[in-house]
Amino acid sequence: MKLFGTDGVRGKAGVKVSAPAAMKLAMATGIYFHPKAHTNKILVGKDTRRSGYMIENAIVSGLTAVGYDVIQIGPMPTPAIAFLTESMRCDAGIMISASHNPYHDNGVKFFNAAGNKLSGDVEQKIEAIYNDAARIEASQATEKKIGKSKRIDDVIGRYIVHIKNSFPRELSLSGLQVVVDTANGAGYKVAPTVLEELGADVVVMGNKPDGFNINERCGAMYPDALAEQVRKSRADVGIALDGDADRLVMVDEQGGVIDGDKLMGVLAVYLHEQGKLRGDGMVATVMSNQALEDYLAAHGLTLYRSAVGDKNVVMMMQEKGINFGGEQSGHIIFSDYAKTGDGILSALQALAHLVHSGRRASEVFDPFETYPQLLTNLKIEEKIPLENIQGLSDLQREIIEAGMRCLFRYSGTENKIRLLLEGRDARALEAMMERVVSFFTEAFA
Repeated sequence: MKLFGTDGVRGKAGVKVSAPAAMKLAMATGIYFHPKAHTNKILVGKDTRRSGYMIENAIVSGLTAVGYDVIQIGPMPTPAIAFLTESMRCDAGIMISASHNPYHDNGVKFFNAAGNKLSGDVEQKIEAIYNDAARIEASQATEKKIGKSKRIDDVIGRYIVHIKNSFPRELSLSGLQVVVDTANGAGYKVAPTVLEELGADVVVMGNKPDGFNINERCGAMYPDALAEQVRKSRADVGIALDGDADRLVMVDEQGGVIDGDKLMGVLAVYLHEQGKLRGDGMVATVMSNQALEDYLAAHGLTLYRSAVGDKNVVMMMQEKGINFGGEQSGHIIFSDYAKTGDGILSALQALAHLVHSGRRASEVFDPFETYPQLLTNLKIEEKIPLENIQGLSDLQREIIEAGMRCLFRYSGTENKIRLLLEGRDARALEAMMERVVSFFTEAFA
């Protein structure tokens, strides 16, 4: 079974992500990083899932068993782990989270000493060690070489100062009412604190985690409750995070959910107008709407498309010398301030633009019309290589000739195939999706 998916290791807690598996994974990670060690410390954080206790203790056991010292910082956003790993001079960072998944799942994300997510090549090397029982057995420390761990509870202040510094000093959120839904997740302390310290009048939702309610009908995956609260409070804007706070979804003052591609397009042009956008463009994934590309082109900017996953977005940003990118799902990367998607930091940049514009959110964040797009997820038993599916290339050719764009890919974390179609004619798109679903249903029968 392949261990790593599109974003670390993820699965049902107690099954794929069990205590023995987590300890073994931590040992493999420690073995990989040991030859490159500078401080012999690895940072470990988590979100608010009950299973985090089990997995955290297993990871600490695994790391100390191969001689690593561990710093445990408790519930913190994923981007905070990326920042603090570099800031605290650790050899690596580990975040225990299944992001937007329900509470019964959990996962493990990894960062190197620079706060960057691991490349696929490094993940393969760790996975190879994980599957090498003899090497793991031979690498266990003894006597004075066994590692130690300690818990630090006050590092949250470092991260708060860091993201507050990304907000323009000449601006203030004073007079702005903001509703924030922290999804009962890792951002439940940080997000309200940052917004209040910058002057906003804050209404908080989803800030009472109990170990089981993370992402449960709240947060970025369920923005309807946020939209209702924004209307009820007559707030200026709403902000929704996911369980590990690396994703952002926003709601305007009318309760309308702001499209992710529109949000990124507005922020790219804003950065460009401020002279802060490097590379004359931005990076998004193959999932982003063609209308985003056309909007950027109208402003003299280029859209580069990467594979799905914020890790792939970051890699292409580095390759192209670009400092802004993201995914339409809400992972937005401002690389001048963060190494990965950061929902709270991205919200601050969007709020800065909103304040600077002096207009309403519904006006600022609705700059173009997106083209109709349909996404269907099919459950499957086996992930057959797409190139081995007979007739698929003919179907793709037919879709392109019909003036549509298509993307078929497997989920990195679930047994599903994701089917995306995009075109300018909604009815034609629906008819084609019926044909596509029928094709794949038969192919996997």
